[in-house]
Amino acid sequence: MFIEIQPYENETLSVRFKAGREDFSKILHAIKKVPNRAWIPAQCFWTIPADRNSCDILLNTIYSEGFCRVDSDFIEKNCESADSYPHNAIVLNTAMVEESNTPTAPDIQDILRKLDAVITAKHYSKRTREAYSYWISRFIREHKDKNLKAFSDVEINSFVSRLATKEKVAASSQNQALAALLFLYKNILGLTIQSPENIIRAKKSKKLPAVLSREETAKIFSLLPENDYGLFIRLLYGTGMRLMEGLRLRVQDIDFDKNEITVHCGKGAKDRKTMLPVSLKFPLQKHLENVRRIYEEDCKDGFGSVPLPSALAKKYPNAGKTWAWQWVFPQARRWQNKETGEQGRHHIDPSVIQRTLHEAVLRSGIPKPIGCHTFRHSFATHLLESGYDIRTIQELLGHSDVSTTMVYTHVLNRGGLGVQSPIDRM
Repeated sequence: MFIEIQPYENETLSVRFKAGREDFSKILHAIKKVPNRAWIPAQCFWTIPADRNSCDILLNTIYSEGFCRVDSDFIEKNCESADSYPHNAIVLNTAMVEESNTPTAPDIQDILRKLDAVITAKHYSKRTREAYSYWISRFIREHKDKNLKAFSDVEINSFVSRLATKEKVAASSQNQALAALLFLYKNILGLTIQSPENIIRAKKSKKLPAVLSREETAKIFSLLPENDYGLFIRLLYGTGMRLMEGLRLRVQDIDFDKNEITVHCGKGAKDRKTMLPVSLKFPLQKHLENVRRIYEEDCKDGFGSVPLPSALAKKYPNAGKTWAWQWVFPQARRWQNKETGEQGRHHIDPSVIQRTLHEAVLRSGIPKPIGCHTFRHSFATHLLESGYDIRTIQELLGHSDVSTTMVYTHVLNRGGLGVQSPIDRM
């Protein structure tokens, strides 16, 4: 197995790799953690931004998986003798790397295994596990020559403060790093931090969400393709769902008789119901007819099974092959396990939806920071404009606290800020 990273164009790095079946999926998963990565099909490699944060995310994930470490002798030998590896490439090769003699390597792996077990037991989300793994492994490596058990608030404050002063990260990233370290000491190491009352938490800035007008929303919709991706983006706006909530919809979650959609395991592992837009009811039914034909063809080929949440597959072994559990928005091609021959379909990858929307936004010329979550903000704001009460919108969005929903009153310029400028009365 090898991984090659070298400069590309427009301040990006190219990433090539070869690996076995199991390692291949892990490396691909590591690359997909990097924001703004892109697949270049013509040259068969990935690109990532050439900045420190992107490189940290990729290399830390590869390191935490226990694949390898950089071996300078291997790089020098191969870069001088082989034309296929340029001198400015970084090559990681597990076949040429000996075990690390530093005591931190096995310690990190042991801690990350314990972290995975505890987070699974607490039913935290996959993204929480990824974020905590990143910050914990980075903290341990930066203090590899020190005893973690003797640490106090001083070292933790120093680490978190350095993120702001040197790396200019946002307050939310600082607090996320702090939460990961507190989780490490309390739940993994079972230790009490000395002087925890002196730990400093970053104050988050209050930012108003970007919201589209109805005209801007209609303009973007007119530029969307007339396919599954366009339908899905319209559904995000029509229901107020988050991106992953929409992608994880199953056929049984949509009730066409009641015109409602059940969202399972949303943010905070909460279930809720939202409306099914009447204007999207017929297109969605036609879409599901096409999905069912694909499903029936998969079943004829001996496949058609989808993964089930938690341990339902053990309780109901055949449920994954039933129509009710199929994804509403399945991927176009089946995945294949080359070892077992098993094939199946996962839901559409979120990057496909994001790329589709990004292309439509560019063509629209709307000068706003627009992403999939912008439609959720616009959904709530437009309901407020139509006169619906804040509690109803809170339930539709799945917010635990109404104060979270109240931000949309500020976007509307209502409430205490709903005043008219004196210049408008002249």
